[in-house]
Amino acid sequence: MAHQIHNIHAGTQVVTCVNVYGSNHGLVHPRGAVGIVTRTPCGDETKYLIRFPDGFDAAMTSDEFEVLKHFKDRLESPTAMDFEFEPHVIYRCITGSRAYGLDTETSDTDLRGIYLAPAKLQWSLYGTPEQFEDNATQSCYWELQKFLVMALKANPNILECLYSPLVEKSTPIADELLAIRDRFLSQMIFQTFNGYALSQFKKIEQDLRNQGQVRWKHAMHLLRLLITGATALREGTVVVQAGAQREKLLAVKRGEYTWDEVNDWRQALHRDFEQALMKSPLPERPDYEAANQLLISARFQKAGLES
Repeated sequence: MAHQIHNIHAGTQVVTCVNVYGSNHGLVHPRGAVGIVTRTPCGDETKYLIRFPDGFDAAMTSDEFEVLKHFKDRLESPTAMDFEFEPHVIYRCITGSRAYGLDTETSDTDLRGIYLAPAKLQWSLYGTPEQFEDNATQSCYWELQKFLVMALKANPNILECLYSPLVEKSTPIADELLAIRDRFLSQMIFQTFNGYALSQFKKIEQDLRNQGQVRWKHAMHLLRLLITGATALREGTVVVQAGAQREKLLAVKRGEYTWDEVNDWRQALHRDFEQALMKSPLPERPDYEAANQLLISARFQKAGLES
């Protein structure tokens, strides 16, 4: 029997009311399978993303599953395990335009954070979802291990989380992470920041050719990314706020510059980025061992064990 469900948040465990099929129409999970909501609908979307213990993801509408807690009320399951998300969030910050100092009255408040999975979930058959997204609250959280791996790879979004000036929650474990955040900075910033900007500018040029339009807000953020990356290589820190470039960047967002002018600025920033790389005091690679030790320590603390 299907049960209509409302206001389901990321992290909620659910039971399927229908069979789950793969792309080849083969049965992947039978009716009654247990999964975890990892992404909620946004806007006109109606489907939730459900992660199963084997890692399979399925997009399902609310009438195709039932909250595990409600299911247990009707049929107690000795292996079921509740997972309340918020108590396991160790870090939360605001990113995006508000953190960059480029926000307007209509800007969203983008929340990003880290959660540390409880030991019983980490050790269970359910496994630990690497990421939770909740479009209703414009939030996204990564499990600590996933967050550290992406930080070591100099992922721009992750590094900006570590250096956001707008922190809403930070537990002692997160404080330990912030204390060593410079260990994640390396010359790999050049490849990740610069590479992402290059690929996205190519897409903007393609849109300009095909549709005659430029997404000026996107162009502004790419320019800001290049500025941030070059500054990080020079100064050994990620300066999230736009600072002196704020007004010029906002003018780009408003479409007050021509595409040729924006593209010239972009090319100049790429050249400056290369100059910053050649003189950067940052190491070629981040401190993997420091990240590993922090993760091990956090796991022991979460399990209530001594390392």
